Amino acid sequence: MSGYLADQAFIPAHHQPAVLIDLIHDQGIDLNRLLRHTGLFHDQILSGEARLSPRSWLQLIHNARRLFPDPELSFRYGQRLFPGHYGPISALLGNAGNLHDALQVFTVFSKLVFPLLGAQLTVTDRHLCLHWLDSCGNGSEHRFVVEAAMAGLASVTRWLSNERLPWAFQFRHTQPSYLEQYQVHLGDTLYFDGHLDAMILPRHYLDSPWPGASAIAWQAAKQQCLPQLDPQAGGNSFRLYLYRQLHQQLTAPPSLQQLASHLRCSPATLKRRLSGQGCHYQQLLDEARLHQAIHWLQFHDYSTEQVAQQLNFTDSTNFRRSFKRWSGLTPAACQRALSTTMRSLSLA
Repeated sequence: MSGYLADQAFIPAHHQPAVLIDLIHDQGIDLNRLLRHTGLFHDQILSGEARLSPRSWLQLIHNARRLFPDPELSFRYGQRLFPGHYGPISALLGNAGNLHDALQVFTVFSKLVFPLLGAQLTVTDRHLCLHWLDSCGNGSEHRFVVEAAMAGLASVTRWLSNERLPWAFQFRHTQPSYLEQYQVHLGDTLYFDGHLDAMILPRHYLDSPWPGASAIAWQAAKQQCLPQLDPQAGGNSFRLYLYRQLHQQLTAPPSLQQLASHLRCSPATLKRRLSGQGCHYQQLLDEARLHQAIHWLQFHDYSTEQVAQQLNFTDSTNFRRSFKRWSGLTPAACQRALSTTMRSLSLA
């Protein structure tokens, strides 16, 4: 199998998870209650030897939210995450020479910098869009994880660039009751019910040079990070690796049997492995189709007919029916909402 698994213990507990542990401990909350069902003990963390899986990290997040139900927690956590003190990956991020370098850390080295999410960068003539993707079946903790990642990326890019980049934040979930917390930590350019968890900027920010970076330190850190990635899947989880395989072949996606053959396993084994990552084949294929369709509708102003043709649907009616099943909206209704967002960003 390719890519890391949700139950695979490879994450140093004294890295990103410890940031949350310290944050909760500062509130006077008992650490034994915080670490319950994670398989971790405080002494193990202090030794620097403890490793936990993405699933255990999600359990830690669940415990933290239950013990300290503050709507600001995800944002405060994210703002403390990066660049962090995580060895070569922190040196790589801390020496990014521009935004493109920084985003490469999250798109290529997600296993090392934030294994709960993957990221996909799309660049067009007028904008860049960083789309956050579920790596490990985050379930009910996904919103917290996305909020933390967005707050963290906005914070570290502000620190590295010496300016507050005018990110626009698009969320797939409905606007929550604690909107003011989003505004305090992310700003006012917020859009909900967007069917993507994404951050958008004008393209010209991508290659503007940043002060204080060391090209030598960047290259040295990159050479140290590369051997830590999977030879076939790179920095992707098993779930995200399969998603990307499907996304790259949307006009003629491989079947479950073909994917299993590619991975040199039986279809039954692949089904079991996907179930362990909180998904199934059709779900991943539908996600990949929906995300690409939204990208074409939002950033390229494709018509429904053009998207249907690009995704190799037999007719537009069949595509409209599928799109509504995926998103709850017709393509036309979704495009109207997305066009309003883009106009307000002066990016359309």
